[in-house]
Amino acid sequence: MSGNSFGQAFRVTTFGESHGPAVGAVIDGCPPGLAVSPEQMEAELARRATGRSRFVSQRREPDRVEILSGLFKGRTTGTPLALLVRNADARRKDYAALSDVFRPGHADATYQAKYGHRDWSGGGRASARETVARVAAGAVARAFLAGQGVKVQGWLAAVGDMTFACRDLDAVEANPYFCPDPGQVEALEEWLNMIWKSADSIGARVGVMATGVPPGLGEPVFDKLDADIARAMMSIPAAKGVEIGDGFSVVTQRGSEHRDAMTPRGFASNHAGGILGGISSGQPLVASVAFKPTSSIPQPVDSVNQNGEAVAVKVGGRHDPCVGLRAVPIVEAMLCLVLADHWLRDRGQNAGVTRDRNYYRMNSNSQ
Repeated sequence: MSGNSFGQAFRVTTFGESHGPAVGAVIDGCPPGLAVSPEQMEAELARRATGRSRFVSQRREPDRVEILSGLFKGRTTGTPLALLVRNADARRKDYAALSDVFRPGHADATYQAKYGHRDWSGGGRASARETVARVAAGAVARAFLAGQGVKVQGWLAAVGDMTFACRDLDAVEANPYFCPDPGQVEALEEWLNMIWKSADSIGARVGVMATGVPPGLGEPVFDKLDADIARAMMSIPAAKGVEIGDGFSVVTQRGSEHRDAMTPRGFASNHAGGILGGISSGQPLVASVAFKPTSSIPQPVDSVNQNGEAVAVKVGGRHDPCVGLRAVPIVEAMLCLVLADHWLRDRGQNAGVTRDRNYYRMNSNSQ
């Protein structure tokens, strides 16, 4: 097993490296007749693009999508859908000085240990550049889910100890940080500027919600919906933790507080985040992902080279002082991929099951 594929019914395989010729994806199991276009994918890629602000990597990539197969007259054919995005601003030379040393906090040492050979330019396959393929594939999954009445929306929930109330999801696209609280954007910029001037980096947390998810998605035991969501989110570069619903807050909650009472009008609350027993409950599905601070910063750090000799490493190149600022579209894409996969898996087994979705709705007082 190579670990480069994700999903069962809606299966995505990605390929490519940070400074190679291209990155891309092959989607197998995409339903036929779905209207998709390069423009749909490019709109999502523009949201994760570098250069949106001075606080993210200044690598400039046009991210034009080429659809090589699986599409005829603007609709999917049901055969493998192959997507290609060429790298236009790759710079291997920026990493030449690091070809025989390991950058602490990166996958350099572990890739060397696993394969005995590695692409040292920008982290190769371990680079966040690989997520271009995920976002492009996620756009296809999003188009499928939209036809089922499902909407997926992410937002920046925290940067360091600065948290953002989810006041206005419509405001998320109105600023380059996906901040849901317009009143805090200026303070966020000041905070990021302080981090940037100190030649350091900071972690972040991204929230995501899916509405319109029907009850019944997810498999028992090992393929639970929340288990697959956690797996999907932890596969994103720099992700270090995943929460479903109240997440780690449940540690301090009591059972009388956490359990979501049910009424004839629906659930009275949503501490579970829309998943019970690994199966969707019909409530909004809510999750969040923690991202570590960027390891590539101008400050020198102790390390070793491939001969085991002590060296001091100072990383140049173009890097994000906060990787979480561009993670929202990636988190959304991975949730779309999970939901599309489980929707198709459920349809294959339970197409004849009738579900009263109204019974599972949340009442007006449970927001």
